[in-house]
Amino acid sequence: MSKLTTSQRDKLPADKFALPGHKYPIEDAAHARNAKARAAQQAKAGRLSPTDLKKVDEKADRVLKKS
Repeated sequence: MSKLTTSQRDKLPADKFALPGHKYPIEDAAHARNAKARAAQQAKAGRLSPTDLKKVDEKADRVLKKS
């Protein structure tokens, strides 16, 4: 997975993120897998709601199906 610089991240359109606020970038399969893993960790720790976890998983799954 390539590392996103702040500049690259800021240039990504909103639809390349799983949640508003540029959270959980999912522009490619590697980032989609990472977003799913990080979101699951945050949900387990109580810092992400089950609804937001589901949103991340669904958007990431769509990216993974394309690759």
